[in-house]
Amino acid sequence: MDTALKREVDQITSRWPTVGLAFGVVRDRELAFFHGHGLADIATRTPVTADTVFRIASITKTFTAVAIMQLWERGLVDLDAPASEYLRSYRLVPARPGFAPPTLRHLLTHTAGIREVLHPWGLTRMRDLGETVPLGRPVPKLARYYRGALRVDAQPGTRFAYTNHGFATLGQIVADVTGIPLDQYLRVNVFDPLGMHSSDLVRSSRVRDRLAIGYELRPGGAVAVADYDVITTGGGAAYCSANDLAAYLAALLGGGTNWQGSVLKPATTAALFEPQYQPDPRIPGIGLAFFRIDLGGHQAVEHDGILPGFDAQIIAAPSDGVAVLALANGAKRGMHWLAAPTAAILRGLIGALDEGIRPPIPQRPDVWGQLCGRYRFSSFPTDPQRLAFGLGAEVLVRRGRLMMRFLSPIPVLYRGFDLHPDDESDPYVFRVELPVAGMGSARVVFSAATDPGSTVFHFDFAPMTFRRTGGRRP
Repeated sequence: MDTALKREVDQITSRWPTVGLAFGVVRDRELAFFHGHGLADIATRTPVTADTVFRIASITKTFTAVAIMQLWERGLVDLDAPASEYLRSYRLVPARPGFAPPTLRHLLTHTAGIREVLHPWGLTRMRDLGETVPLGRPVPKLARYYRGALRVDAQPGTRFAYTNHGFATLGQIVADVTGIPLDQYLRVNVFDPLGMHSSDLVRSSRVRDRLAIGYELRPGGAVAVADYDVITTGGGAAYCSANDLAAYLAALLGGGTNWQGSVLKPATTAALFEPQYQPDPRIPGIGLAFFRIDLGGHQAVEHDGILPGFDAQIIAAPSDGVAVLALANGAKRGMHWLAAPTAAILRGLIGALDEGIRPPIPQRPDVWGQLCGRYRFSSFPTDPQRLAFGLGAEVLVRRGRLMMRFLSPIPVLYRGFDLHPDDESDPYVFRVELPVAGMGSARVVFSAATDPGSTVFHFDFAPMTFRRTGGRRP
């Protein structure tokens, strides 16, 4: 297995440039395979090893979710109670009087109605969205950063909107309920019990000496990224090595327990992976912090991490007992390509069929009239996804075939792609080949509504909703 896996990882690094890459496979609740490629530090020629510490960005959200579920096991919080019952440091303020209060479950599933970009200028800093400060400067407390209040801009529970601020708030709730800062809480209650002694939320001695340098690949070569601290700690501040991340994944595969210790009960761990928000039963939806995906009939969960100079990815198939991790520093557009080959390797390890375009399933032109038209992405105007999806999407007929395109400034998305029927018994389920950095194919699921105003579609890789705004006969 090791030789074949090393060959696959080498193919990844030969296709997509990166200064350093740590790649691991967890099986039988241990790090069964590791391959380090490239350098953690160019200046000192330090190679990437299993002990090299990387920033893992949004994978932090899963640690914060574990902390919340520990409080739930102890009866200190109720997932369906208003978050304001536990949040004491600042307020969650509804934009409209009729909005229900967001709950912990809403925060854990990105459905609390909180935006990702709080200020439009954050869009000029896409890799950190204005949520970092230069290393050495004081990191503002969240109460100060939010000026005492975080706005809720949509009815909680009605739409998915990915946000660091929801998980930053969950981290603040952990601190407010326990009286212990989040970094200390995670160290004592998550990292140390699992043997993760090279993990932390702050630049401590646990991580400082083996920390990889973040780089940006430019035409002249790799340039070190100016160092920084993360303000939204519970949403993306964690440092972790491949060895430590393997210990964490082993615990997730083991019902909350690894070879070192335990952090959750098996039933609680399973709840992290169960669908908690699923706008259509035909898509996997999202668990508590974890995104659910279907790998050829094998249920898997995953999360990525993106920060200046760093990219990270974990994906696990709990029922198969296998997980894969990838940590990179200085990956060229790593946010666009790291997930796809990581999932492909897991797919091969568990024997999952590669979903592609199926042998021709008959087209159903009789339903095209319900589907054609323009669709608006149900996000906030400043959401980063808007830069890719633009004004939304359009479904139309071209040269006798049903197709979709995004009204996007990205040419490859605007040109569009064919909608291939993917279910003989359901004419509203299609598959598309996504022409972006080897992302492969994805399912597109339409509602069967005949009212143009209520027709929606979803992708299966994230519970985003696109709602039809006008009809267009084919």
